[in-house]
Amino acid sequence: MGSAVVLYTWMVRGHLHPMVQLAGRLAGHGVHVTVAIADVPSSGDSTNTVARLSASYPSVSFHLLPPATARSGDEADPDADPFITLIADLRATNPALLAFVRSLPSVKALVLDFFCGCALDAAEELGLPAYLFFTSGASPLAAYLHIPVMGLDVSFGDMGRSLLHFPGVHPVPASDLPEVLLGPHNEQYKATIGLFEQLARPKGILANTFEWLEPHAVKAIEDGNPRPGEPVPRLFCVGPLVGEEKGGEGKHECLTWLDARPARSVVFLCFGSASSVPAEQLREIAVGLERSGHAFLWAVRAPVALDADSTKRFDGRGEAALEALLPEGFLDRTRGRGLVVPTWAPQVEVLRHPATGAFVTHCGWNSTLEAITAGVPMVCWPMYAEQRLNKVFVTEGMKLGVVMEGYDEAVVKAEEVEAKVRLVMESQQGKELRERAAAAKDMAAAALDVGGSSTAAFVDFLNSLEIS
Repeated sequence: MGSAVVLYTWMVRGHLHPMVQLAGRLAGHGVHVTVAIADVPSSGDSTNTVARLSASYPSVSFHLLPPATARSGDEADPDADPFITLIADLRATNPALLAFVRSLPSVKALVLDFFCGCALDAAEELGLPAYLFFTSGASPLAAYLHIPVMGLDVSFGDMGRSLLHFPGVHPVPASDLPEVLLGPHNEQYKATIGLFEQLARPKGILANTFEWLEPHAVKAIEDGNPRPGEPVPRLFCVGPLVGEEKGGEGKHECLTWLDARPARSVVFLCFGSASSVPAEQLREIAVGLERSGHAFLWAVRAPVALDADSTKRFDGRGEAALEALLPEGFLDRTRGRGLVVPTWAPQVEVLRHPATGAFVTHCGWNSTLEAITAGVPMVCWPMYAEQRLNKVFVTEGMKLGVVMEGYDEAVVKAEEVEAKVRLVMESQQGKELRERAAAAKDMAAAALDVGGSSTAAFVDFLNSLEIS
């Protein structure tokens, strides 16, 4: 039987992983699902990734869309802006998406990743209803819906820490907007506003959140407040879409190490699959952890090497040479109390382990939801994109974490690392954070339970497709 719904995304973990979780959830509701993945040049080892996904999700079909064929004589511009190039590459994949969907029988709708919104044009050509999947929460969604109606002459970069009041959203310092909105109104800025404008076009928006977590933003969107006088797509809060991701066979060494630790005694530090901090910052973190006296599990990625070879731009993915990167003797002095692992740790499993008591995180939305569903309070250290927004929502709106001060400066000092570890692990405020995190964990589970808000949203979405 052919697919009833085609989900379309691209090959980057922060978007691909939640889309696959969505596909698995839809398949669990009896929907025939195919995930089409744009094989853009920045994809990396896309073929093996698709093979692993196919093996892990047998109820979901996967299809890698071939990259657009370059015109004769065209060569990649080494100085081209990566973001602009990505958007162009995704738009150039539209013909392959059209051909693929036309080859399938009984397709009811397209669900497009937020960054793949250019495929709304393809959906119109196919005569299919289109939905956007917003892989983040309702609060940034409300902000992004509203920003285009503020006028393109707004200069956020000149506002400093002045508070912005988006409908349904906790006040946000202008400087905590994504960096692309703070600079000149160049092609990057215009492309970003273009993505925001596309949010008003689909039949509906599926967001990776649940109503209890962001009630004010959800209500504002449902009431149409972010775009006064204009239609706003129907919102389906279908999260939290969180799943385990294993990097190899067998139990990871860090989980065995955690097994020997007391309950809620370990601070877990991990900055995501695409973040890498400078060597100087690694040393400050190490000093702060050592001084704190608390047990820690730290996933360290090799720092980015900014040398004359431009191909090193996205390095930081290899195993870190720990002895060379960290202060002399640090590993020996903290042996037994701390464990440093190079590159990767099974984050979902670590966060759900009873020994984990706090999470120092870059505030990517996937990581944020993983902490919430595990009931672990956060120390928020945002780095790029919408992570600074998420920091505001986690610490000020949800009150499930605290801010690592200095995140917007060159280096966070060891004293601040020590202070925030002690605050979360020792203080009354830390106890209150843990209590709220435990309540959020219960509410996340309830949202996905039978009769829960997110389960009902899935059913509403299916009903909107007229899929029984």
